[in-house]
Amino acid sequence: MQPPHHSWFYRAMRSVVTLHGSPEAIALGTAIGVFIAFTPTVGFQMALGAFFATLVGANRPAAMIPAWITNPLTIPPVFAFTYWLGSFIWPGPSVDEVYRRLVIAVRNLSHYGFHEIHKQFAEFFLIGVDIYVAMFIGGVIVGGVCAAVSYPLTLWAVRRYRLLWEAHRARHGDSDHHDGAGRPDVPPPGSGTPPPGGQG
Repeated sequence: MQPPHHSWFYRAMRSVVTLHGSPEAIALGTAIGVFIAFTPTVGFQMALGAFFATLVGANRPAAMIPAWITNPLTIPPVFAFTYWLGSFIWPGPSVDEVYRRLVIAVRNLSHYGFHEIHKQFAEFFLIGVDIYVAMFIGGVIVGGVCAAVSYPLTLWAVRRYRLLWEAHRARHGDSDHHDGAGRPDVPPPGSGTPPPGGQG
């Protein structure tokens, strides 16, 4: 049974495992991107991922792809949860009130172009300093845990994928074998591209 090609998760995972670079660099880049995705830095997440990946020698595209974790559909529940967690350290308004403000902020994002990153960031900072600080604290905690989990999982997935690719080449040579929709069933390493959609 073929994986659902329309699945966002499938496309994101395929984008990561088929990237150029060493498995370790890809896994580290993914961990960096996952960590940043849970921080309230909407508008700057991809740029931050690329910057820190460059700083430590990780894979830059791998650090940018997880920015799509926090998109218009997931921002309210994700950041409401990180706020709830952070509010134990930095108290603020109720979680229901924060969720309401996040929904309004997401609606306002639709008025900005992709390049207006400073306005996207301002929408979240202006919901309240107490809220933002608590979200940031909770985001660091959640992001740190998820990053720690994503590193070994991504490392395993990339290594496993490359073993499957080598086995595929050994069976079929260099010819492409396609699924019923005309897509390569096992795309070569280095063919990954970031999935569309979401907020950076």
